[in-house]
Amino acid sequence: MIAKKDTGIRKRVYDIIQIGSREDIVSRIADYVICAAIIINILALYVGTFSLPPTMNRWVHIMEYVTVVLFIIEYILRIWTADYEYPGVSPIKARFKYILSPFGMVDLLSILPYFIVMLPWGMVAFRVLRIFRIFRVFKINAQYDAFNIVIDVLKSKSRQIASSVAIVITMMLASSLLMYGIEHDAQPEVFKNAFSGLWWSVSTLLTVGYGDIYPVTSLGRAVAIVLSFLGVGLVAIPTGIISAGFVEQYTRMKPLDDVSVNSDLLFVTIQIEEDHPYVQKRLKEIVLPPELVVVAVIRGDKILIPKGNTMICANDELVMGALEYKNEHGIRAREFMVNDDHPWNGEYLRNLDIPEDMVVVSIIRHGKVVIPNGRIRFQPGDMVSVCERWMQKV
Repeated sequence: MIAKKDTGIRKRVYDIIQIGSREDIVSRIADYVICAAIIINILALYVGTFSLPPTMNRWVHIMEYVTVVLFIIEYILRIWTADYEYPGVSPIKARFKYILSPFGMVDLLSILPYFIVMLPWGMVAFRVLRIFRIFRVFKINAQYDAFNIVIDVLKSKSRQIASSVAIVITMMLASSLLMYGIEHDAQPEVFKNAFSGLWWSVSTLLTVGYGDIYPVTSLGRAVAIVLSFLGVGLVAIPTGIISAGFVEQYTRMKPLDDVSVNSDLLFVTIQIEEDHPYVQKRLKEIVLPPELVVVAVIRGDKILIPKGNTMICANDELVMGALEYKNEHGIRAREFMVNDDHPWNGEYLRNLDIPEDMVVVSIIRHGKVVIPNGRIRFQPGDMVSVCERWMQKV
């Protein structure tokens, strides 16, 4: 009896400290309280570097202490509920997994400077890293946020980026030795060794140009002009790769609201066999016709909302929506509005007894498309699109 109650409390605590849905008011309040604490803490960090009157200085310290207490409580609660964040591992392993995760390390490093006075003052800068948590509150949609886009782009273009960075590093090393060989005799006190040449090549090829080290010989200046032009082009390569990756990523993330609400949507399913070319590929790696969009992945008894990183497995069913695509096999789609008397009004999606042959595709609320998840609570005026898994001739 006690264990069940504890589990229920921990689950509720986990829901509150995570990024909450708009329907979970308590969780949303907790999100904004933590965001406000982060902003206040960072402001206190900067204001504390000024010479302040004793009264104002005391208030700054009070704000710091209060916000740090909130951070400590949040950190302890996240460790306490880590097994819900990582359900596939043991509770102890889940806690270590959170502690060693990027956000877990940021949380820890942002708290440590308050307790370990022996740390250099520069470690206080880790407190600023907590501001990244603020951006987690502002989602692009319920399943895909800005940080995921950046990570996906960097992962998908990692080989190209690594190759371009390797070219830049090679050019820096070669130009540093070349400039050292040319300028060492003319100004030995400036180009003392190859490392001095490396500092010059970094500031030149990266177009920083500090001006503390520069060539004085005619040959050195001619080489510097050529290397400066090369530096502009080489540094632009990784930027172009990342920019192209963002364009590709947003193209793959074709949202459901690209399709007109009043259009007659058709749905088809694709059964993924073991030898299907989609097996072990992520959705973002699949090239689909522009008129198609994957709206759901059916895996056994589970219905997965598709994301760019969703891996396609054997025996999956891909549910695709199409504006003009036609096929003799399809899924019957229908749309209805939730009014005050509708049985779904005020209910969470996870609590509904939905037939196995039905999938909730999208919810249009106040003109915006909401990707359905278990925490969605239906409201009057919601326009719900569902599709039946029962196959019929179109």
